[in-house]
Amino acid sequence: MKRLATLFTQSYQEMKKLRTVTICGLMAAIAVALSAVASIEIGNYIKIGFSGIPNRMVDYLFGPVVGGCFGGALDIIKYLIKPTGMFFPGFTFDAILAGLIYGSFTYKKPLTLPRILTAKLVVVLVCNIFFNTLWISILYGKAFWALLPARLFKNAVMWPIDSAILFMISKALHTTGIFKSLSAAQ
Repeated sequence: MKRLATLFTQSYQEMKKLRTVTICGLMAAIAVALSAVASIEIGNYIKIGFSGIPNRMVDYLFGPVVGGCFGGALDIIKYLIKPTGMFFPGFTFDAILAGLIYGSFTYKKPLTLPRILTAKLVVVLVCNIFFNTLWISILYGKAFWALLPARLFKNAVMWPIDSAILFMISKALHTTGIFKSLSAAQ
């Protein structure tokens, strides 16, 4: 428990640095641009998007506190720029929670495939399957249990795909030295 408290304290300290805020701003711009142009739709329910990659990079570089704040702020910014459907604070809560989870799993740790798969699995189970299904149920008045099978299928398909994409991109960023230069910038 003490290690988790230290992790959150260190991440909170990251938030006070100007370079952190600057890099987060750049990552937010990249995420907004990617959400506008980069996604692959497979059928009616499966969508492979790349706009979440900058979020995961912020979680990795700056930890759960910065990642959670970044995720929540970016969710609102994306909605203001390109609203799709009605705004619901539950989805913003999910974005914050996902940043906290990813940041807790990856901050100051190597980005290995098992670590990414585990972090993504926790996010899928807690945020995507439980909370998102609950929010959709509340918003549209549909039964939680009726929505659950399709959401389980979608997330079971997307879990390894999203994890593999994040792993390959993070390895490429490590290889090119981008992570090292961003970490040295701190």
